[in-house]
Amino acid sequence: MNSNPISTERALVKAGRNTWRYRRIKWSVFILGMATIAQLYDFQALLTQMSQAFDQTPSYSSYLVSSATVGMAMGLLIFAFIADHFKREQVMVGSAVSSTLLTLVMPLLSNFDVLIFLNFLKGLCISGTSAVTLAYLTEEVAVKSVGVVISFYLAGNTFGGMFGRFFTGLIGGWYNWQTAIFFVGISALLLTLVFLKMIPDARFFKPLKKPFSYQIKQGITLLKDRRLLSFYGIGFCLMGGFVSVYNYIGFRLEAAPFGLPHYVIAFIFLMYIFGITGNLWAGVLSDRYTPQKVVRVTLLVFVMGTGLLFSSVLGIVLLGLLLTTLAFFSSHTVVGRLVAEFASEQKAMATSLYWLSYYMGSSIVGTSSGFFVNAGLWNLFFMTISLLGLASLGMGYYSTKSR
Repeated sequence: MNSNPISTERALVKAGRNTWRYRRIKWSVFILGMATIAQLYDFQALLTQMSQAFDQTPSYSSYLVSSATVGMAMGLLIFAFIADHFKREQVMVGSAVSSTLLTLVMPLLSNFDVLIFLNFLKGLCISGTSAVTLAYLTEEVAVKSVGVVISFYLAGNTFGGMFGRFFTGLIGGWYNWQTAIFFVGISALLLTLVFLKMIPDARFFKPLKKPFSYQIKQGITLLKDRRLLSFYGIGFCLMGGFVSVYNYIGFRLEAAPFGLPHYVIAFIFLMYIFGITGNLWAGVLSDRYTPQKVVRVTLLVFVMGTGLLFSSVLGIVLLGLLLTTLAFFSSHTVVGRLVAEFASEQKAMATSLYWLSYYMGSSIVGTSSGFFVNAGLWNLFFMTISLLGLASLGMGYYSTKSR
């Protein structure tokens, strides 16, 4: 971690665009996002292979993904109350290192249920980065530049998710799942070492020394805020619908009328390039225009994209995936910013609660929607995704109409 000596006057100035500190923050959180999210979803592109290798149903094989997101959710609930008691960079570093070690252990295992448990622990570890990174950015970066730097962090998440899914899908198909997961672990280790070298220490945060009873009261206050609750609801619905699509779209595309082979389906995860575009695009627009207007538009596009997924024409399905992916990451960028900015105090707690609802959506909806897949009820599956999008749009309008 970088800790160059600086003058008191300079220390009081938040990182602005085109400064050395701003560039270090921007790229270090991009790398952090890549390293952690590549590990969180590394099994998603392998679900059809894991289902066959361990003789599991599609919905049960999805526990390899949902166990990690349940761990994320539980970890975020814990970090909501303890994150502000520790230095921001300590939490980020500890999370990145511990999750990487767990990923490197997994290829040595052959028990499906143990893999599920270790994925749960990995999600628990990764939760620390999500709990504090948005708070760190809003505290350390000048207001006029914070939208772009948040979008860089979330673009790193998106790129890491694409990287992990795409390469595990290819490597798993060509070799085996163990080689694919080991590749992700080594890549995450190298990225984590770069992050350790780059991340600047926080200057505008001091760990809290207030009792946990105060934290609990603050948490209750946040949960009484209807606007924040709407943001949390958007996170739950959007993430639940989005992760369901990518959990099971491989099963859909392998079956009739598409019949695509695994190495072609792996390329579907390159759709995340449009997610990265959405992150950066939304960050720039939310600095230029009001974030409230941007989030309404992106949620509407998400609903339009999910409607196209009903089609049995491959080109239309791919267009639906493109729009859904672009809109999901755009919306997530802006809603995450609104949560961090709207919480005048307890930013780590407010963002932890947002991420908690986000990953609870992934865990609950991402697994339960698989029952439609088990029964071959694809229209009901996509109808559920569309309804979640409509619910997000309604909450998005309510939460931003008076801002």
